[in-house]
Amino acid sequence: MELIPINWLAVGVAFVVIFIAGAVWFGPKTFFPLWWRALGKDPDEMGSSGANMAVIFGGTAVAAAVQVIGIALAIGVATLAFGPVGPLGGLLIGLTIGVVFTAAGSLSHRLFGLQGFKVWLIEVGSDVLNYALAGLIIGLFG
Repeated sequence: MELIPINWLAVGVAFVVIFIAGAVWFGPKTFFPLWWRALGKDPDEMGSSGANMAVIFGGTAVAAAVQVIGIALAIGVATLAFGPVGPLGGLLIGLTIGVVFTAAGSLSHRLFGLQGFKVWLIEVGSDVLNYALAGLIIGLFG
């Protein structure tokens, strides 16, 4: 049995890119205020919420690393099965995983949690974009 090929440089670059993309997506001038209000919270009170930002950003970084490694594994399996997928194939693999597993899988959580479609759209929009970007980058590196 062959080992699944992973380009660790591509994983590192994809990690940095999706971490930055997530920060931009949920920035104070982009979707954060809309998302925070959709959760029923006041955006001006975020700093005084008592949240441990080290835990939040640390957990987010670990999750991003796991996501990128998962995309790299999926692309590696596709490469073993079909040959190099390239950037377009990587993008499509990432996009498919983002839509099928992340977006579809989390919809019921948001609906049963009474958070609604707006929260779901903002959250999964970031996730799907990040999976697609990670796939594109990993596919680009071959």
